[in-house]
Amino acid sequence: MKSFSYASATDVDTALRTAADGEGVKFLAGGTNLVDLMREGIEHPATLVDITRLPLTDIEELPDGTLRVGALVSNSRLAADPLVRTRYPVLAQAILLGASAQLRNMATVGGNLLQRTRCMYFYDETASCNKRAPGTGCDAIGGFSRGSAVLGTSEHCIATHPSDMAVALVLLDAVVEAESVRGVRRIPVADFHTLPGDTPHIESVLAPDELITAVELPPVPVAAHSLYRKVRDRASYAFALVSVAAALAVEDGVITDVRLALGGVATKPWRATEAERFLLGQPPTEEAFRRAAEAELAAAEGGPQNAFKIELARRTIAATLRQLLTDGSAA
Repeated sequence: MKSFSYASATDVDTALRTAADGEGVKFLAGGTNLVDLMREGIEHPATLVDITRLPLTDIEELPDGTLRVGALVSNSRLAADPLVRTRYPVLAQAILLGASAQLRNMATVGGNLLQRTRCMYFYDETASCNKRAPGTGCDAIGGFSRGSAVLGTSEHCIATHPSDMAVALVLLDAVVEAESVRGVRRIPVADFHTLPGDTPHIESVLAPDELITAVELPPVPVAAHSLYRKVRDRASYAFALVSVAAALAVEDGVITDVRLALGGVATKPWRATEAERFLLGQPPTEEAFRRAAEAELAAAEGGPQNAFKIELARRTIAATLRQLLTDGSAA
C-alpha cells in the first residue's frame, strides 16, 4: 500500500473543499471496498478524507412521500427501516441478500453505489484489465469468464457490476444527490453508472470532487408488491450469477404496472425496459412472462463459460414474476 495523507471532516463543506483543492482525493466511509482496493494496489489515493462524522445518517420522509436516505446510513439500518420494509420490500431483501451481516453493518448507501467489480482479473495485477489499467486489454475475454456479463458489454470489458442494492434502486427510480463546491446535482440511479464502451475505467458520472450526500426514493405504489430473487453458487456471502428485482400490479386480469431490474448479468445495474414494455397490458400468464424475458435477453451475448446466464436469467425473470403473482404479492 502506498503512503497517503489523511484528513477528517466534520462538515460537508470542509470535505468538499478538501476534494476541490487537491488531486487524488478519495472519501472514506465504511471502507468495505476502498480499503481492500488500496491493499491490493488498485486504488492509490493521495489523500483520504474520512467522512464518517458528517451529518448524513438520517432517514426521513419528505412531504411528498419521498424517502430521503443519508449517504452514510448503513446497509443494515436501511434494510431494517420500517418504511423501507413496507413500501420498498425489494430494497430490504436485496440488501439482506448481499455480503455478510458484519459488512452490512459497516457498508454505507453511498459507498455501495460506488463499489467496484469483483472480476478476478481486475484484482490480479499480473493480468490485463482495461478497468484497472486502461489500454492493457481484457483477459476475461477469452479467459475465465463464468461470472462475466452478457448485457452491456464491450470489446474492452465484460465485468459485471456487483451490487444487489443498486439493482433495487434502479427498479425504484431512486435519485442520487451529489454535492461539490460547484453546487448540488440530482442524478437518477438509472443514469448514474456507465456502460464500459471504450472507457471501462469510468464507472459512473460522479466527478472526482463530488460527494454523494443522499439517495431519494420516490413514492412507487407498485413497489409495495415487490420481490428480489438472487441465484448464486452458495446460499450466503456470494455475488449473484443472476438476480431479479421485480414489482407487479394486476387488475381485472391484466398487468397494470410492472418493474424489472437485473443484477449479475450486466456491466451496470440493468433496468429491463424491454420486458416491462412487453408485459404492460398483458394477462399475467407463464407464456407472457417467458416471452418478456426473451425480449429482454435478445441482445445478450455470452461466451463458452457464461452463456448459461442467458437462459438462467430468462427462467429467473419468469420465476420471480410467477412468485409475485402466486403468493399474493401482486395487487
